[in-house]
Amino acid sequence: MFLKLKSSSISSLFLLLYSFMIFPLTCYFAMQNISFLIEWSILNLSSCNMAFSIILDPVSLSFSNVVCLISGCVMMFSSSYMSHDPFLKRFTWLVMLFVASMNLLVFIPSLPALLLGWDGLGIVSFALVIYYQNMKSLGAGMLTVLANRIGDVMILISIGILVLQGHWTITLMFDFHLSIFVGLTILIAAMTKSAQIPFSSWLPAAMAAPTPVSALVHSSTLVTAGVFLLIRFFPFLSTCAFFKPTLLFISVLTLLMAGIGANYENDLKKIIALSTLSQLGVMMMSLGMGMPYLALFHLYTHALFKALLFLCAGAIIHNSSNTQDIRSMGMIYNQAPLTISCMNIANLSLCGAPFLSGFYSKDLILEISLFEPTNFLMVFLIFLATGMTAAYSLRLSFCSLWGAPKNIPFHSKHEKDYYINFSTLILSLSAISAGFFLQTIFLQFNPCPFIIPLTHKMLTITVILLGLFFAGVLWDEDFFPKKMNKTKYFFNTMWFLAPISAQPLTSFSMILGTNLMKSIDQGWLEIIGGQGALMTLSSMSKQNQELQMKSFNFFITLMILALITLLFSYILF
Repeated sequence: MFLKLKSSSISSLFLLLYSFMIFPLTCYFAMQNISFLIEWSILNLSSCNMAFSIILDPVSLSFSNVVCLISGCVMMFSSSYMSHDPFLKRFTWLVMLFVASMNLLVFIPSLPALLLGWDGLGIVSFALVIYYQNMKSLGAGMLTVLANRIGDVMILISIGILVLQGHWTITLMFDFHLSIFVGLTILIAAMTKSAQIPFSSWLPAAMAAPTPVSALVHSSTLVTAGVFLLIRFFPFLSTCAFFKPTLLFISVLTLLMAGIGANYENDLKKIIALSTLSQLGVMMMSLGMGMPYLALFHLYTHALFKALLFLCAGAIIHNSSNTQDIRSMGMIYNQAPLTISCMNIANLSLCGAPFLSGFYSKDLILEISLFEPTNFLMVFLIFLATGMTAAYSLRLSFCSLWGAPKNIPFHSKHEKDYYINFSTLILSLSAISAGFFLQTIFLQFNPCPFIIPLTHKMLTITVILLGLFFAGVLWDEDFFPKKMNKTKYFFNTMWFLAPISAQPLTSFSMILGTNLMKSIDQGWLEIIGGQGALMTLSSMSKQNQELQMKSFNFFITLMILALITLLFSYILF
């Protein structure tokens, strides 16, 4: 029976089994607040010590647990979603490599060894984005990999600077005279991986990957690597004066940009991708306010409901003749009630509806933003973006779930696939209960209790309800114009980030490269270098040859005279 299973089902069983096995250990480490730093000395030569480190603490174990639970559900979903794919085994290997890279990143506290997981995520994500081999996927893959390469280079630079400390263990960093440069490189690396402004355009482009990959990338692996790196480095980074204000400003801008852009987007997967970008902004904002464990808490709750949202979207796309445009959907709740129930749970959790998992983390972050001495403009923009989240969630539900049916009439939807049903149900239960469970048992993210007035306490719920109200009132065909105008194009292209990141940068570098090649490699270097030397020597030898040919008689006479002179001198002396 086990041998007859697909490769994706076997990997799903393995990942879920690992997740359930590591769960009691995670609880024990979290409750006792234990941390182990295990170091294996590989080579000790003179003063050079080469060692391999592993860290076991509540953060790494719980992160690995969440990643493997979501990956297991995604692989179970893939058994149905990718069942007709001829290269399912290749796909399974790529996803397993992806999960392994993330676990490497989580468990290794040494910066050079962490680069294995960091680079592994970048390379495997490129292979998965270009999985459907066409020009659009290739363009998206190149944008993804090039944006992430900036982060890889920054990590390499930080490794070079940290030679001065004599070690690379992340948890044991201390302040020194070049710590500003290290802080800057780590911040830029995290911004590229977590797609903050100005590196945001690759995140919606990565939607070219298969839906199970999108669910994995956007929930717990690739995009959260940057947030995780900042959480690990937080005690060191918080010593840099520029770190918190810069991160807060960038994250709030990203949050606002993604929130507005999602209201103008019509592609189902891209709306969910922009909502991921918005939630990444919330996590970074939490870090910018000095709350690393609260950012981690939101990372976990977000990972669970976002994976669920993507799996439900995948099921809808699969049953809608592979249509992703929300304008050609409608009345799906009648045809697929279980999928839509799960999707509504995920959507409500995303908005921060009371007593779902998103509520516990997101509400706490927003309340602390009111409690902390933060700039008023920042707080206003944060709450504006929160209202936007509720607005685009309602718009998504209006269009695809409850609106008038605009899809193909003869195409019926069915929910007879156990793989899809089980994976969505496991994640639904997690999305409902994880927030309460994590808050009561796990992370000590509140070092001291804080008290805020009732008006502040109710502000988050009020903003969410206002967002839903305005979306309900304003949302119609006239408010969101069908034709493309300048405003719509500005918000639709993420404040022109998407077109700027792709062709202008590429064409600029290509034109610059061509001009440099023509002027230097094929120009001055040729004149001064090889070709110039060849021309000079050729002309000199030619002139010499001409001189010899023209003065042949002169040379013969000269030789005879020299011989006569020698003879005379020999006879005389």
